[in-house]
Amino acid sequence: MSESKRIKVPFEGDTVFQLRAGDRLLLTGRILTGRDAAHKRLIDLIDEGKELPIDVRGQTIYYVGPTPALPGMVVGAAGPTTAYRMDKYVRPLLERGLKGMIGKGFRTPPVKQALIEFGAVHMHAIGGLGALLSKQIKSERILAYEDLVTEAIREYVIEDFPVIVVNDAHGGDFYSENIAKYRQLPDIVPQWSG
Repeated sequence: MSESKRIKVPFEGDTVFQLRAGDRLLLTGRILTGRDAAHKRLIDLIDEGKELPIDVRGQTIYYVGPTPALPGMVVGAAGPTTAYRMDKYVRPLLERGLKGMIGKGFRTPPVKQALIEFGAVHMHAIGGLGALLSKQIKSERILAYEDLVTEAIREYVIEDFPVIVVNDAHGGDFYSENIAKYRQLPDIVPQWSG
C-alpha cells in the first residue's frame, strides 16, 4: 500500500486535481460538518436566493453527527454518515465552491459527474471508528443551526484525519475499479460438484 499523503484543508490552488481515487490522505486544518437536515436548510436558502450562513469555497464537508463529548474530549464518537443521503444537495454546493466531502459508501452517477465538472473529491472515512476518529479533532465550534443539535453545522480543526479518496476530479472511482479488479481474480476455491 502507498504511504498516506499529508494534505491541508481547506483545499487551495490545484491540490484537488492532484488527488486520485485510492489515495490515502491525512487531512489537517479546518473542515465543516453537516448532514441531511443542515443540507436541506442550505439548499432552501439557495433556492430562495439568500446568502448561506457559511462560506463553502475550498471547503470540505464531513457528513457526521457526533455524540456528546465525555469530560476531557472535544467531541464524542464522530464516525461518518452514509454519503448518498446528501446526493440531492451536492450540486448547488459544488457550484458555490465546495471541494471535498467525507462520508461512507457510494455516490450516485450525477454526483460523480459533478465532481468532474466542478473539480472536487469524495473521500471515505472508515465507519465504525468514530471513537478513534474523534481523537483527530482538536477543536470544534458551531457555525449555524444550533437547534439541530448533533446535526448543526460545525467547524472542526483536525490533525492527521485519515481518509481515502473514493471519487476524484478525473472520474476515478476507487470502489468500482477495485470491484472490477477482484472480479478478474482466478477462481481459487474449488467448485462444489455435489
